Amino acid sequence: MIEVEGLRKTYGEFAAVVDSTFSVEEGEVFGIVGPNGAGKTTTLKVLAGLVDPTAGEVEVAGFASDDPEMRRQLGFLPEESPLYEEMTPLSYLRFFADLYDVPREAADERIEAALDRLELDHRERRLGDMSKGMKRKVAIARSLVNDPDVLVYDEPASGLDPVTTNSVLEFTRELRETGKTVVFSAHNLYHVESVCDRVAVMNEGRIVARGSVDGIRERHGETAYRVFTDVSPARTDALVEIFDDLGDLDNLDDLDGATEEVGDRFRTTVPTMDAVEAVREAAAAAGGEVVDIRTREPSLEDVFLDIVGRPMPGRYTGGGGDAEPEATEDDATRPAEPPEGAE
Repeated sequence: MIEVEGLRKTYGEFAAVVDSTFSVEEGEVFGIVGPNGAGKTTTLKVLAGLVDPTAGEVEVAGFASDDPEMRRQLGFLPEESPLYEEMTPLSYLRFFADLYDVPREAADERIEAALDRLELDHRERRLGDMSKGMKRKVAIARSLVNDPDVLVYDEPASGLDPVTTNSVLEFTRELRETGKTVVFSAHNLYHVESVCDRVAVMNEGRIVARGSVDGIRERHGETAYRVFTDVSPARTDALVEIFDDLGDLDNLDDLDGATEEVGDRFRTTVPTMDAVEAVREAAAAAGGEVVDIRTREPSLEDVFLDIVGRPMPGRYTGGGGDAEPEATEDDATRPAEPPEGAE
C-alpha cells in the first residue's frame, strides 16, 4: 500500500530525513516514533503529498506522492488541526465532503457513522465552543469523509484526556479491521505499542530500527529476571563469577547493590537464567530459598531510549556526503563515525 525507497528531504544544508526506506502493507497500522526533530512529521507530510521529497521514491496506494489523484485515496490528520470555528461539525464535514465531490447522501451517512463511533454529540454546536477532545474527533471524522484507503495521522491523541485518548486508539484499531492502512506518529510509546503492527524508530532524520514491536524488543532489549528470596543471598563464588562475567562487577559493592530489600523479601535483579540459578544457590547457602521469580520484558520505551541514545552522524549535508546505511528489518543501524573534525 505504501512504498518508500531512499527518501531524503533537505532544507538547504539541513537534512530533515535521510535516505529512509520502508513499506506499509494494506490493512496495517504502522508507527513512526522518535524524539522531537527526528523527522517524523516531515516523513508524514511527504506521504500526504504536502512536502516534495528532495530525493527518493514514494508511492501511496499505487500513486506517486505528488500525484493529485493520490490525495483522493488518503486522509490526513496533522498534529495541529485548526478548524473553522464558526461552523458546526456537520456543516464543516459536509464542506470537506463537497471538496472531495462526495454525493450528499453518501457524505451524510459517513459523517453520522464516524461521529457516532467517536461518540460526538452536540453536532450543531459551534466548533469554537467545543473542547480540544471534541475538535480532535471532528478532525478525525474529516479524514474519513472521502472514504480513503490510507490514513496518515500525526499525533492523533496529543493533549487529550485519558478517556478521549482510549477512544481514539480503539477507533484506530477498528480502522485496521475495516481494511484501512494507517500510518501514525506518537510520543507516547504505550500508544504505539498497543496499536501498531510494526514500527520505524527515527533519530536525527534516519530510520535506526524497524520491524514488529516484539521483534525490535527482542533484538535490542534485555530481559531481566527478578528473583525474590526470603534471605539476602550469600556472596558465593558462583554468584560473584556470574556478575563478573557479565561485566557488572566493578567492585564488591556492585554485587550487594543488585539485591534490594522489598518488604519481608529480598529482590535480586539478574539478566540470565544462569544468574537466576546462582541466586538460588546463594540463597540456599544463606539458609533461605527462592519464593518467587518474575520476568520483566523490556518495554518499547526502554528499547527506544537505548536506541536513540546512540551517537548519530551530523545532519548537515554540506554538499551531500555518503548515504548512511539503512536499518534492516528488526535491526538498528550502527552509524558511521562523523567526518574528521566534525563537532
